[in-house]
Amino acid sequence: MTGPQTASTADNGAAGLFRAVDLMGDGPVVWGRPVATRGPGVFIVELPATRATAPLELTRIGKWLERVPDLRLDGERPTSKALAARMAAFWLPSTRVVYIGATDGSIAGRVEAMIHTGLGERRPHPGAHWLQALIGLEQARIWWAPTAAVEEYEDALLGAFAATIPAADRAALHDASVILPFANLRTVTGERKLTGLSNSLVPAERVPATPAGRVVQVPPGAALGTGGLPGSSARTAGGTIRRAPRAGSATGAAAAATRAPRAAKAAPGRAREATYVSAEGLARLQAEHDELVATQRPAVIGRIKAAKELGDLKENADYSSAREEQSFLEGRIKAIETVLRDATVIEAPVGDEAARVRVGSTVTVEEDDGTTSVFAIVGSTEADPASGRISNVSPVGRALMGQSTGDLVVVVTPRGDVRYRITELA
Repeated sequence: MTGPQTASTADNGAAGLFRAVDLMGDGPVVWGRPVATRGPGVFIVELPATRATAPLELTRIGKWLERVPDLRLDGERPTSKALAARMAAFWLPSTRVVYIGATDGSIAGRVEAMIHTGLGERRPHPGAHWLQALIGLEQARIWWAPTAAVEEYEDALLGAFAATIPAADRAALHDASVILPFANLRTVTGERKLTGLSNSLVPAERVPATPAGRVVQVPPGAALGTGGLPGSSARTAGGTIRRAPRAGSATGAAAAATRAPRAAKAAPGRAREATYVSAEGLARLQAEHDELVATQRPAVIGRIKAAKELGDLKENADYSSAREEQSFLEGRIKAIETVLRDATVIEAPVGDEAARVRVGSTVTVEEDDGTTSVFAIVGSTEADPASGRISNVSPVGRALMGQSTGDLVVVVTPRGDVRYRITELA
């Protein structure tokens, strides 16, 4: 791969950028038409001509704000004009290129998904949703180049693009620390434009919890399962402090005769069950998140940059190792942010609530053979069955929730029914 050309001599159109990284670009096709390739690779979206100012459609931006009421600009709810002005502050008048993308799946599929993703929508693919704010997008052209080394060439294309941007354009940007095409918001190595926007996508779909039951069917070995950290969404960490939900009033006898209904298929937009954590657990997660974001993320980005300077990325073990580490790091950050966003810190029960099993309760149970066990009911992020800490959404935890001293619960497993009678509750 040859190095990027200088800003004074380089062609920063799609064809020139492909040449700069030793790829043969194919196309173009007009935005909205199918791309004639199904394999992995890189692609570029460019306008037919440069524009001195960003051709933004204010009406579309207004609809974006209506669709995403939680969107914030510098922490405040913006007007359409303010949001458009901030987006326009990232426009580069010296180039036709407005997006550089890559996929290890199908280029045609990724481009089709982008075309059908509106401003602020998560689906089919939100990676370049800023494109939908542009007037005349139907005249844009898409170029592509098949390759299996998608990350390496995406990184190279972004570097070649940045090298063509003149100093005057850089100086006019709202954030000149990361030079990217208008609709690209982050680099391959995780560096982001400082747009000031947060919560710019519609909230992720929430999955309803399985209704609590007292007789639960589970696969072998899963009766005390840990929930672990969920995957998901990229919203900033928050947290809710509220009292645990009131326990049900079903008696132990009635519960033993009832089977829990199967979980219904998740309906779009419905709220998923909150993640219950102790105050100490929430503090630990927040501290870990701060360490990952403030210390470990910059460190791994620095190692990636250093590895890139060693040469060909396809044969660069240091680069591959650093990228793999970054992948695990970003996954952990997203998982913690999901937990922090949905976290419910349980307060001490009062009145009748204290007489029923809830998250935070310590329950002593006795099986039919006289075996006694003690379970602490905790949220999924703090579950540790080996230590007697079981999740409230595990089969046993779900069966115990809402029950009182003396009640009988049954968990149905492939090995047979396991019957627990509650002998003590604290």
